[in-house]
Parts: sequence; C-alpha cells; structure tokens
Amino acid sequence: MTMTMATTGHAGAPPASSALRRDLLGLQGLHADDIRAYLATARDLIPSASGKGMHRDALGGAIIANLFLEDSTRTRLSFTLAAKRLGADTIDLTGAGSSASKGETLRDTARNIEAMGVDAIVVRTKASGGAALVAESVGCPVINAGDGRHEHPTQGLLDVLTFAEAKGRLDTFELSGLSLAIVGDIISSRVARSAIAAFTTLGCRVICVGPPTMAPKGLACLGCEVENDFDSVLREVDGVMMLRIQFERHGDATTGPTAPAAAPTGRTGSLREFRAFHALTQARVKLLRPGAIIMHPGPMNRGLELDHAVADSGASVILRQVSRGVAVRMAVFRTLVRPPQ
Repeated sequence: MTMTMATTGHAGAPPASSALRRDLLGLQGLHADDIRAYLATARDLIPSASGKGMHRDALGGAIIANLFLEDSTRTRLSFTLAAKRLGADTIDLTGAGSSASKGETLRDTARNIEAMGVDAIVVRTKASGGAALVAESVGCPVINAGDGRHEHPTQGLLDVLTFAEAKGRLDTFELSGLSLAIVGDIISSRVARSAIAAFTTLGCRVICVGPPTMAPKGLACLGCEVENDFDSVLREVDGVMMLRIQFERHGDATTGPTAPAAAPTGRTGSLREFRAFHALTQARVKLLRPGAIIMHPGPMNRGLELDHAVADSGASVILRQVSRGVAVRMAVFRTLVRPPQ
C-alpha cells in the first residue's frame, strides 16, 4: 500500500525527495487507507509489543530522540519501550533538562538534536503547531506526541485499535454502524481531536458530550455530533471515552483535581456540577448497551470524571489502551524510520 503521509517542504531536507521525508503530525486529513495501514501494522505487532515475536532487530542501529517539553508518563515511556522492542536506541530530553529552559528556541533545539545523528524525533510540546515547526526545521522524520490543543495522533490510533479489537473489527478496521461518545473537556483536548479524525474517517459515529463551554456546538465542524446531555446518549453508543478536565489549560491555577467540590472550574459551574451531569458513574454504566466499552486516555482523575469501580470494571479497556499504545508506536516507527545502512 502506498502511504501518503504529510510531506511538506522542510528546511535542510533533500529538495526533491519527499518520499524520503515522512512525518506523523496529525490524523486530520489523513486518508482512511493510511490510517488502516498504521493500524494493520500495529495489530501484527501486538505480540512483539508485549515482548514476544521476532522484531527486536528491525531498527537495529537507529537512534530515536524523545523531545518531551511537557510532562508525560504513559506516552514517553511507551515511545521508549516501542523503540527498544524494535532494537533502536533512545535519547530522552525533557524541558527542565534542556537548553529550552535557558531560552533556546524549539527550532534550534531540534536542529541541534538532528545534528547529533538521530534517525527520528518524537516531540511533545505545550505549543499547538510545535511538532510541525520541528518538522519544518529538520530532515529526519518527526512524530507528534502531543502539541498543545492541536493533536495527539498516536493516541488516536491506539484508541481506534483498542475499540476495533473490542468490537471484532481488527480484520478491516471498518467501523460503520458503531458509535462512540467522547465525554468531558473536549475543547481543551488534543486527544479528542485526533480521535474524532480517526474514528469518523473509518466510519464510526462520534458524539462529543460535555457542558456547553467544554463541548461547544462548533465542534461539529470536525465531523462529530455535539450533545450536552450525557444521559440522552448512553443507550446509543458502543463505547464511552472519558476525558479529564485539563485544569492546566484553563488558565486558572486555583483549581484542580484536589480543589473543593464547589470550586469553579473555569469551564463549568463547579466540580460538583460537572460530576453530577457528566461523570461516568456506576448508575450511568447500567444504562449503556450490553457490550459497550469504557475508555480513558489518562491520566484519570478517579472520582471526578468516572467512578473508581467504573475504571476497574470488566467493561473498562483502559489498561488495554496503554498496552496497545506500545504496538501503535512500534508501527509508527516501522513505517517512518529507516535503520542505518
């Protein structure tokens, strides 16, 4: 299958060799065949992702730079493990330990990392469009591990892989006839944007649910439906993906998961109000269709957007999402990174 990855002109890259330059910066606008190609590769790598299989030398000699200028646990460790499962070495750079803390620009940081001879750069940054800026600055493949409120493409892919596996659609990844509710702070969520793009491109009906300030009607331009009444959609969906309230993106440092229940969130009236109308409680789970699954990209605020018992229930595939994230990131490396000759 011919891949049609985003290949724009890049400073310092070979001018006429777009086939040599392939990045994964987002899922919006990506062709369904390309999404399926990533997913099929990830499906085949699931055994290797758990330490089984014969792919440990696939990228032997390659060096992957993880440039994480924003906090991360699952994503950073998942990319590192994915690289090592394929035999690649990794170097890890965080904001606090980089020259970015001294005022160096993201562009210069990326160029300096590439000059050391890395074969790909994984970048996570608070700046929307930051991954594209890196891709424009270097000649090696760039993989977006989350940029501001823009996109988080590998998370979107692993969410689809987990959903398709649970629904018996791993053969074709055709999701027509299925529906997913994405619930919570959608306006702040790059995860939601990538998920909406991936799921709708593959034929799934996506309903975004939240308070009007977190799920404004304008989100419909992304190809999803928008609903503010969570209870009204519970019986219609085959899965629910809960999102946390992203306090760090609301510009209100006085609130957070440990704030008083009546404290304003900046996006809805109070945490108590959010929980009353938009949390996935045990009572709401009982209204779901038989076989409906529960997802969450993490990190979870247990007791806020979902109950403890719901997160740990038999319907939850949250830990499977984490494990499938390794397979997806292995698939992205296999697709984009060429081992040294």
